[in-house]
This record gives sequence, structure tokens and C-alpha cells, in this order.
Amino acid sequence: MQHSGATHSDIGIYVHIPFCQSKCPYCDFYSITDLNRIPDYLDALKKEMNAAKTDGVRADTLYIGGGTPSLLSSKQMGAIVDWAAGCFNLDPGAEMTLEINPATATARDLQDYAAFGFNRLNIGVQSFNDQNLSFLGRRHSTQQALAAVKAGTDAGFSNIGLDLIFGLPEQTPGAWKNDLMQAIRLAPKHLSCYLLTYEPHTPLHADLQNGRFTALSELRAADLFRMTHDFLGAAGYQHYEISNYAQNTRWRSKHNQKYWNFSPYIGLGPAAHSCRLPVRWWNHRSLDNYLHDILQGRLPRADQEHLTEEQQMIEALYLGLRQSDGIFFKAFQNRFHIDFKLYFHTALDRFSAEGWLETDDRHCRLTVEGMLFLDRIVDELVEMIN
Repeated sequence: MQHSGATHSDIGIYVHIPFCQSKCPYCDFYSITDLNRIPDYLDALKKEMNAAKTDGVRADTLYIGGGTPSLLSSKQMGAIVDWAAGCFNLDPGAEMTLEINPATATARDLQDYAAFGFNRLNIGVQSFNDQNLSFLGRRHSTQQALAAVKAGTDAGFSNIGLDLIFGLPEQTPGAWKNDLMQAIRLAPKHLSCYLLTYEPHTPLHADLQNGRFTALSELRAADLFRMTHDFLGAAGYQHYEISNYAQNTRWRSKHNQKYWNFSPYIGLGPAAHSCRLPVRWWNHRSLDNYLHDILQGRLPRADQEHLTEEQQMIEALYLGLRQSDGIFFKAFQNRFHIDFKLYFHTALDRFSAEGWLETDDRHCRLTVEGMLFLDRIVDELVEMIN
């Protein structure tokens, strides 16, 4: 619920690149493997940007994710940046993030990306263990991951983030600690550590259902979560959101914080979401439908929702408590006209007694232990809203 110094006309821009060389079995983000369709997609994306541009706004973050953005040529990537700058008044000091896959980004690409103005690299490492990478269906090796980080540093990127996945079947604390040790040796400014989830309709979920392996127990996954917090904390990383760590406040993801703090953002490309309270809308999760709408001269929206005050409050609870800063009482009261401590006091007292929550005069926040029970805590608070 914290509001930064950004004005309300500052927006975030997300561009989804819906292409991959092959689909990772755990991933449920929208992507296709027919790379011949990239030119058609880029033509449509340019049209969507022109149709979505809004007067009087300034974008202070640009995030290009996927899919695998690094499958585009440098020239194509440069064009996207130019279009975004032209349509959304991209701030000269904007945080510009690019997701790269160690299997596809070359040293030359990374130099080009830096020249286009990207100042933040997010590298999808997932693990520094080749056996784990194989289980996750990743196309890169540990060596390629290390080479990608070095190439990023050599290209002049000072702000590099790594994505890691933990909680794999039979993963031991020692094995996960090896991944974390290897990660901090590289001194990234940012680390995202995601618990492996088995999303419905993914091949990995089907393998689990068919008994090809057994998922790690919740207890063991919780132990790994605690260990991540302690280990990265000791290495100087701030745990600022359930899955995210930064070397200090400066290196937190400005773009992702927009999602958590209800700042306006525009998502472009198939399956991308946008939000300008109280309205949220999203694009077709299909390149065919996306292209069809744009060729017909209309925005490729699949649907939209108008969030009620109550829905906004529920999201404010969930998203606020995901963050280490927690929920600021004054901001909550200004927004919802509710005295947070008074309204939720019975649950807050109980959660504090359990050791799940810390409260002071300004805000309340979950402890590491409380983060393990986030859903349960929010469910109980939601039940109190009448």
C-alpha cells in the first residue's frame, strides 16, 4: 500500500514476446514455438501500441518478458524500444528490463541491448545444476548460465537479476544451498526465488498426476523457503516480497512493484494484462485472435473487469502482505476509509500471538513464518469484510 514518489501519470509498460524455441514443461505462460510468425506479431504489436497510446502519461518502466524475448533479432528489439518511447513518452531515466534466456542471448546481443537503453537484465537461470535444468526442460546448461551473466556484465549491465526455482522433487537443503551459493558468487543485484508449482494443463502437472515423480512435501518446501530467507539475508539481500530479494532498496524491481502497489500499467501482446483502477483488462491468450482483432482495427482485448471497492480491498490485503513493507495503515485508511487496526484487530492479535505478524504504529507486516501462511491469513481477513 506504499506509494512512491511517482505521480499517477507514471505508468509501466509490459510487452509480452509470445515465442519460445520449446515449451518448458512447468510453464503456463502463453507462448508458441512457430518463430516464422514473429514478423506478423511485430507488425501487430506496433499497431497495438499506436492504438493504446494515451496523452498526458509518462512511462517510467518498460519490461519486455515472455516467452523468450532474446529470440528476437537486435534490430527487432530496438524497434520495440523506439515504438514504446514514441507512444508512451518513455522517461529518459526509465527502468528498462529485458528477460533473457541463457540459451539464446549472445554476447553481441547483450551489447546491442545495452545500446538500446536497457539497463536491467533478468536472466532465467532457474538452477545451476544440470540435472535440475534437464528436469525443468530448460535448453541451457549451467555453463551457459554463467556465460550469460558474464556477457551481461561485460556489456555494461550493472543491474542483473537472476531467476531461480526451488522445491523440486527430492531437492535437499544442501542441493538448494549450492544453487544459492553459486548465485551470490555472481553478485546479482536482484534474485527471484520461486517455489516450483504444478500448474494445471502443463506437462509437468500431467507427469505428477501420472506418478512419474512425487512432489516435495509442503513441510520440506517450507524449510527451503526459510533457508532461502536466512541465507540470502546473511549475504546482504533484502527479502522485499515473498519471492524477491534485492541488494538494497534501489535494486528492487520498480516495474513489478507497480503490480503490487496498484500503479497503472499497460500490457501489450497476447495474454498481457493492463490495469487502471478500477478497471483491469487483458488481451487474447492466442496469437491468432490477437492478430485478427488488430487487423480488424480494434484493440485485442479478451475481456475486462470493473473492480468493486471490496475487490480492491481484498487485493490490497493480499498484495500488501506479500511485501516486506506490509500494509501502511494511513494509506489504507485514505483509500478505503477504514481504520485497519480497529477493523481487523481480533485477527491481527491472534496472528501476532502466532508469530505470523508484526505490527507497529505505522504498518503491519508478515514475519517469514507468516509468509508461509499468507493465503490462510488473507482468507481470514477477507471473511471479516462485511
